[in-house]
Amino acid sequence: MIALLLAVISCRGEPHRDFAAAATIERVLERHNGRLLSIPDVVGTAIGERDGRPCILVFVVKKTPELMKKIPSTLEGFAVVVEETGAIRPLGSGLSSPPRFQRASASQR
Repeated sequence: MIALLLAVISCRGEPHRDFAAAATIERVLERHNGRLLSIPDVVGTAIGERDGRPCILVFVVKKTPELMKKIPSTLEGFAVVVEETGAIRPLGSGLSSPPRFQRASASQR
């Protein structure tokens, strides 16, 4: 009885990262990554966190109702969160020389 009471009390504490779940979500994403990336306008995937729990992030060029129908809301029990990012290109693509930066003056900051 005391052990049960202690277990209930410990579950009410602050949310903590479940490292076993994190390892599992990596395998889930591995299994589904190819299918997710084959959906037109999906430009990337990642592991993230939502409400203190691990989730699968799907990055898209533009969120549309048609696209949202093609992306599952969960995968093997993990929430799937879709984020609109626009097109993603490799750093420096289309540049003939590295970008140059200027220091902003105090009035520009």
